[in-house]
Amino acid sequence: MKNVIMYSTPTCHFCHATKEFFKEHTIAFTDYDVSEDSARRDEMIQKSGQMGVPVILVDNEMVTGFDEPKLRKLLGIT
Repeated sequence: MKNVIMYSTPTCHFCHATKEFFKEHTIAFTDYDVSEDSARRDEMIQKSGQMGVPVILVDNEMVTGFDEPKLRKLLGIT
């Protein structure tokens, strides 16, 4: 099983799309709301070099934005 971490905000359209994609494919993930959690926001910025969400880590491989082809590849979804 892949370790999937997502940094998101409640108002982000692409964050919602990513979560729906994960649910549709029964991908377990940890979600950090960076609008409420400043420590996680700082962690996300340090890792990604940006403030834009979503930032997704799949076994430490970074995906920025809802990049469905890259997520499918990293998660082994055909």
